Amino acid sequence: MSAVDMRFLQSRRKFLSRSVAGLTVVGMGLLSARSLLADPTQIAARIEETPTEHVLTPALKAASASLKAMDDVKDYSATFHKKEFVGRKLIATSMSLKLRESPFSVYLKFIDPHGGREVIFIEGKNENNLLVHDTGFASLAGTLSLDPKGSYAMDENRYPVTNIGLRHLVTKVIETWLGDVKEEGITVQQHDGVALDGLTCKTYEVVHRKQHAQSKYQLSRLYVDEATGYPVRVQAYAFSAKREPMGSTGTLVEDYYYSKMVTNIGLTDADFDVKNPKYDF
Repeated sequence: MSAVDMRFLQSRRKFLSRSVAGLTVVGMGLLSARSLLADPTQIAARIEETPTEHVLTPALKAASASLKAMDDVKDYSATFHKKEFVGRKLIATSMSLKLRESPFSVYLKFIDPHGGREVIFIEGKNENNLLVHDTGFASLAGTLSLDPKGSYAMDENRYPVTNIGLRHLVTKVIETWLGDVKEEGITVQQHDGVALDGLTCKTYEVVHRKQHAQSKYQLSRLYVDEATGYPVRVQAYAFSAKREPMGSTGTLVEDYYYSKMVTNIGLTDADFDVKNPKYDF
């Protein structure tokens, strides 16, 4: 390859690294960094400190039980659907997911948009970067190594890939609701027998009748699969900037949903390896 060709390829790689921005749309908006994931024992203790008569206590205990149900889950596959309000638009994405809890490892293959794009992340490996292979013209860049919290990866996204997973999903819902315990004007509703793509779920819905300084969401909703106890979906609605009639749920800003989930399937290092012959890296 000539020096001119090499410079051209390098310039293409820089350009294409920008073109794959938006690939880490896989968090839960209530989540902080993975390293801040709370100890389940601490969560249980904090819930026990909540007065029995508090309106949030039943929802907190249900969410805590859902987190506990994940203790025996070592890995899983699922179709991950998410909607996030970024800037001035709601962005919808779906992808196939493989996740292993230890070491925390993620494989993603995008379904829509960017169909065929693949992403691998392994905690403690590859300098804690994402390994990304795109499709079409962008595939000419080969496999890219991107900082999951860098500007390219975070463009058009709210949270990085390090926040993905059911444990994170329910943990941060609990933390959010624990933060709401001191607030007034909260209502909580439980709905049983909610149908969701073949599942039957219980939903727990927390609504703020008025906005407080610490209130991030007007409504947050957790879906728990009645058969397994797993947390499968969370939705969050922000307070609207406009005055809305009583009973309004606000504006949907985050919706994270795991469908077709299969647990403890024995994922190995090969499932998170760019050399896997089933992948297109």
